[in-house]
Amino acid sequence: MDTLGTKVADGTARDEDFLRLDHQICFSLHAATRAFNSVYRTALKDLGLTYPQYLVMLVLWERGELPVKQIGEHLRLDSGTLSPLLKRLEAAGYVERRRSAEDERSVTARPTPAGTALRERALGVPRRIATATGMTLDEVRELRARLNELTTALDAAGPLAEGCVTED
Repeated sequence: MDTLGTKVADGTARDEDFLRLDHQICFSLHAATRAFNSVYRTALKDLGLTYPQYLVMLVLWERGELPVKQIGEHLRLDSGTLSPLLKRLEAAGYVERRRSAEDERSVTARPTPAGTALRERALGVPRRIATATGMTLDEVRELRARLNELTTALDAAGPLAEGCVTED
């Protein structure tokens, strides 16, 4: 018996064993994401930010004014998801959006002075999250590196994986 369950005569796992929920890496990542969201919800409550809004602010604090399209690329979000986030951040006074003078179709976003000041209040969030993991900073870094490798591999396999999907 291995970590996937019962082996067949030749020592390989049975296909049925791969369909167990507790053997799905995607479910483990999903469950961890939900747990992270819960911890972030608490950590960000005093800032008045949701987790996706926090991610937008991280990009803007790091990069400054950016076209909305580039923010979406950094966060892997489409404009249909990103635009409402930016509108809410703008309504809260943390972000200013404006049309590009060079290309009216392009909208940029940047932190307002209040948004920049919010950064100081957010400085403790990463440490609170790291502490909540129960892992050392080195373990967190290693996990992040492995997840980045996994993301790269899955991005590269995307077209391959799409070819494997069958429709009933």
